[in-house]
Amino acid sequence: MATIIDGKAISAAERNNIKEETAAFVAQNGFAPGLAVIIVGENPASQVYVRNKHKACGEVGFLSRVYELPEATTQDQLNALIDELNADDAIHGILCQLPLPKHLCESEVIARISPKKDVDAFHVQNVGRIMLGDYDFLPCTPAGVMVLLRETGVEIAGKECVVLGRSNIVGKPMAMLLLQANGTVTICHSRTQNLAEVTRRADILVVAIGKAKFITGDMVKPGAVVIDVGMDRDENGKLCGDVDFASVEPIASAITPVPGGVGPMTITMLLRNTLTAARRAASDSN
Repeated sequence: MATIIDGKAISAAERNNIKEETAAFVAQNGFAPGLAVIIVGENPASQVYVRNKHKACGEVGFLSRVYELPEATTQDQLNALIDELNADDAIHGILCQLPLPKHLCESEVIARISPKKDVDAFHVQNVGRIMLGDYDFLPCTPAGVMVLLRETGVEIAGKECVVLGRSNIVGKPMAMLLLQANGTVTICHSRTQNLAEVTRRADILVVAIGKAKFITGDMVKPGAVVIDVGMDRDENGKLCGDVDFASVEPIASAITPVPGGVGPMTITMLLRNTLTAARRAASDSN
């Protein structure tokens, strides 16, 4: 039976640390870390995410501002708001909730946010710094995975690590972080030949492809650590991951559940990035 990696408990402990560090930061500097979240349109899932981020900020003592813009917002109007927030000393992190309506350019928005306030770590400058291993911010989901591995006592150095998925948000930065932790890393994707042979080599398997229950027990090495980044719905409409938990859990040594595994860590790492940005701003102003 695998150890179930409890993302809720690990996230709660990390948020408590952030809350304590924030109180000390406010006492020393006289202001709280500030996060601005922009949402354009009325995507129901995005609205839930934004509410959760706003609530989390309140719990740890951050200043939180939410900018709800109508669907018809133009690129110029959105750019103007980002410019305003870039110049606002009370705001240390800026996040534009994706996806945007189709008439807006996501890449233009990401490039517009100041790298110093890019707490999603999507800006090309921050992506480049992650490649070099000299970064202030990490994309929130891969950063959360690294905390889960650390807190579970998983040794990465020298291990065979397989990342299934090559997105800019999860797959690519996840591979970089595992590599920087001295793992031997393979990235798999839709064109990978003999996929099951590759995944069965993994001591640590990170799955982020967006296909419900895609990884089954026969694709996993006995004793592997399996991290499921997926958030899908099964044939009955029930929340599930990219890993078929029922067939993989008896084979793995440790596994993240869905929900309650990687998911809780994502907003927690956004808070960590925002506190880091506020510390940098306080240091720059001294």
